Amino acid sequence: MNTVAKGPEFVVARAEGVWLWDESGDRFLDGTSSLWYCNVGHGRTEIADAVHRQMSTLDAYTVYNDFANVPAIELSERLAAHAPVVDPRVILTSGGGESIDTAAKLARRYWYALGRPDKTHLISRTAGYHGLNGFGTSMIGMDRFRTGFGEMVRDTSVVPHNSAAAVEEEILRVGPENVAAFFAEPVIGAGGVYLPERDYFTEVARICHQYDVLFVVDSVICGFARLGNWFGIERFGVSPDMIVFAKGVSSGYLPLGGVVVNGRVADPFWNQEGNPFVHGTTYAGHPTCCAAAMANLDILEREDLFTVSLEVERHLDSALRGLEAHPLVEEIRSGVGVMGAVELTEEALTERGITTAEVFAETRARGVIVRPIPKALLVSPPLVVTWEQIDHLASTLYGALDAVAARH
Repeated sequence: MNTVAKGPEFVVARAEGVWLWDESGDRFLDGTSSLWYCNVGHGRTEIADAVHRQMSTLDAYTVYNDFANVPAIELSERLAAHAPVVDPRVILTSGGGESIDTAAKLARRYWYALGRPDKTHLISRTAGYHGLNGFGTSMIGMDRFRTGFGEMVRDTSVVPHNSAAAVEEEILRVGPENVAAFFAEPVIGAGGVYLPERDYFTEVARICHQYDVLFVVDSVICGFARLGNWFGIERFGVSPDMIVFAKGVSSGYLPLGGVVVNGRVADPFWNQEGNPFVHGTTYAGHPTCCAAAMANLDILEREDLFTVSLEVERHLDSALRGLEAHPLVEEIRSGVGVMGAVELTEEALTERGITTAEVFAETRARGVIVRPIPKALLVSPPLVVTWEQIDHLASTLYGALDAVAARH
């Protein structure tokens, strides 16, 4: 807020495809798909038309208790048909943060329903990002998002993101009888684009099964073709107990998220009388949001963006590798999904006093939007980006690094 107070805001006026225009009419390449979500690109009239049609019929209504609507039912069935979980059920929400809270509460409530109320502990990973609602803030793997808020949700802990052994060690430290669930992103996104070690998820799934801990995959960023498939985790050949989704399910055209739950976790609530999951959100199953999502999924399938994204992934990886030789760059992390990180050297960040915010500002001044985090610049363009546009993104970022280096 203090930074914005010192200067003019960057006001986005319109968008089309991979491009944004500000109030002055200047054009910018959206190198981040807004906030990781605009998978099909901006300005898709098919989605706008679907929203108009739905609002003309049924604009909104609750799905509490036994209430439902056709778009919510159709979307849930469509998602369940593609989810890599056994006997899937779907809970809809308004976004990723709500979905994480839903999954966390459901994990605890599941064990309570089975007569094991002490299983409340939730384990997550360093650099992991799980939204900023109550449970998400308490599980987040970055201290800057937790500092100054006091204790929120108890019984949570964080382990190194690149070690399956650390997950097992933490389960044993806390006691398997006390651990409800382990949360992980297929590829860590907002925390810095960290790719999993080989066989990491196979081993984690085995450990969770061995100790009777629910395995929850946070696919909010990684889903809907960002990793070349529906939920991201398919890439690693495991079947989790729950998958949290949002963002790309509607490409952000309207807010929507949810949790895919396997039949084992759903069973106590569906098949035991007097055992409700007392939880819900006002706009869950919103028919207009669901209609937008259905139109978005139509585009993903019709244009085969699941296959296209794998080709984009390879070209983006190649283009970003061209920045490895820059003296300010410590590491490039890319190659799994249409996403990447350009991490700066410690020497640049500490001894030379260069900030990623400065590189971000220079890149934006040259017409490309990237995302700064404390040590790196992140990119995650829409899946409809062209090779020429990817090269433009990488070369612009290289030029911005040069300009910043020259000032220091």
